[in-house]
Amino acid sequence: MNQYRTYTCNQISLEDVGKKVRIAGFVQTIRDLGGLVFLDIRDMYGITQVVTSGNPEEVDFAAHIPVESSVTVYGEVKKRDEDTVNPKLKTGLVEIRIEEIKILGKRTKNLPFEVNTDQEVREDLRLQYRYLDLRNDKIKNNIILRAKVLQYLRNQMINQGFLEVQTPILTSSSPEGARDYLVPSRLHPGKFYALPQAPQQFKQLLMVSGIDKYFQIAPCFRDEDARADRAPGEFYQLDMEMAYATQEDVFSVIEPVIYNTFKEFSNKEISKYPFPRITYKDAMLKYGSDKPDLRNPLIIVDITDIFENVDLRAFEGKTVRVISTHDVADQPRSFFEGMTDYAIKELKAKGLAWLRVLEDGTFQGPIAKFIPDDARLKMLERTNSKPGDCLFFIAEVPGIVENLAGEVRAELGRRLNLIDENVFSFAWIIDFPMFETDEEGKLAFSHNPFSMPQGGLDALNNQNPLEILAYQYDIVCNGIELSSGAVRNHDINIMLKAFEMAGYTQEEVKTKFGALYTAFQYGAPPHAGIAPGVDRMIMLLAGVDTIREVIAFPLNSKAQDLMMGAPGNVRYDQLKDVHIKIDESKN
Repeated sequence: MNQYRTYTCNQISLEDVGKKVRIAGFVQTIRDLGGLVFLDIRDMYGITQVVTSGNPEEVDFAAHIPVESSVTVYGEVKKRDEDTVNPKLKTGLVEIRIEEIKILGKRTKNLPFEVNTDQEVREDLRLQYRYLDLRNDKIKNNIILRAKVLQYLRNQMINQGFLEVQTPILTSSSPEGARDYLVPSRLHPGKFYALPQAPQQFKQLLMVSGIDKYFQIAPCFRDEDARADRAPGEFYQLDMEMAYATQEDVFSVIEPVIYNTFKEFSNKEISKYPFPRITYKDAMLKYGSDKPDLRNPLIIVDITDIFENVDLRAFEGKTVRVISTHDVADQPRSFFEGMTDYAIKELKAKGLAWLRVLEDGTFQGPIAKFIPDDARLKMLERTNSKPGDCLFFIAEVPGIVENLAGEVRAELGRRLNLIDENVFSFAWIIDFPMFETDEEGKLAFSHNPFSMPQGGLDALNNQNPLEILAYQYDIVCNGIELSSGAVRNHDINIMLKAFEMAGYTQEEVKTKFGALYTAFQYGAPPHAGIAPGVDRMIMLLAGVDTIREVIAFPLNSKAQDLMMGAPGNVRYDQLKDVHIKIDESKN
């Protein structure tokens, strides 16, 4: 028999009345009624009430146990009196009459915050004492959910014939879109390992090696700034790759995995697969984002051509987009002024024009007098607007107008309560451009540099680089990018040409991607893959606002571990071992 417990704190029921049992856990509450002391004992699984007998020494001892100390309790299970039944607890019909109670771990310090209450606590304090924060049912249940989701994902991949393979954590630095975390080498002075931003090259090398279908729950490390849906430092993804596979093959594998997982762990309505497919071009036009929230019914419409002959200086030479909001013309003027203030102050836009559609089909608003009848009629037809609707206009240069329109669309959705919180709406974003221009006007990869261009080598040789599309795809859900994937470039000639166009010489490709460069010359099979973000999936399933709420020991928004004190200083001899000298002038 376990010396600390024979039952967990959720197991005891009416069937156990009369039995002698032992439980262990934390003391959550103490209620001293004079001659009797009631204690709620909490473990990971539930809560059981225990009560002293009339023994004065036992009463005094129990009343003075510090809350949140860990104890073991032995006694007989009794049925509660009817007026003391607690229907909120699974064990609320019974209690344990204490025959022995021992303190196993006494709390000797004041609690930095109340544990297991709904009291608001500063996040930095919660993260500093994360082991106490994890005692809270809400956080603990997120971690339990995480464990169940990971197991469920793993089982689904195994059932589809995928082989789980772990790839290295210490590897070489490669330009994959974010800053690397570097690890100095002791044995090789002046040289560094890098923590992998993703297992990208390794999983492609597994395809070259003959592994047919690979997956892992992969840790990824990127020195990036934090966001609500992005943890600084490290994150996890369901990494998968398939040999002899096309884009459609990847979709057919991952769609049921995503759908089944959300169906298993949520009661919300979920998009059935096959998920809608939206080209990148259409996503940026209609939603102003490559990760659109499809719960929002508002659509952005391009009306640049309509304004070509309209004398409105603010729109001259600009790309003009409009969002039609239905049945909102009765909103107070403060609503429209609030939206304009939001666009100017928050989005740094030059303004936000708007028009009400009146009962006779005419416009009312700040720019109504500038709109001729023919333009008005075209706008109404193109936006499918009717009396009672309102039009919001965004005019800017290409590259800026899309993002502004997307933000305005999202804000209108929030302010008009158009977002259905009981839905998970999935979609594929496909046909990303292969290249874009960077801030210096140079050609650069717009997505994954290892992607296959649509049209292959012929497209690279003969098309306008900015018009070349790639076999790249994302899954988005409720405005959050869940994963990125691509059909990979497995042909050495296509690889060299693509990198050449992005400014890399053949020698640089050999140096930075030496393993892939060599491996692709040994008969690489075509392959494709994807990597859904596990943390983001669990964040959505848990219904929390930040990704840190579903990670056991997260870094804070400044990439600090407040509990362990990382990053921190190390001893001089440790630095000497790895041939590092600190520049004191920078401190």
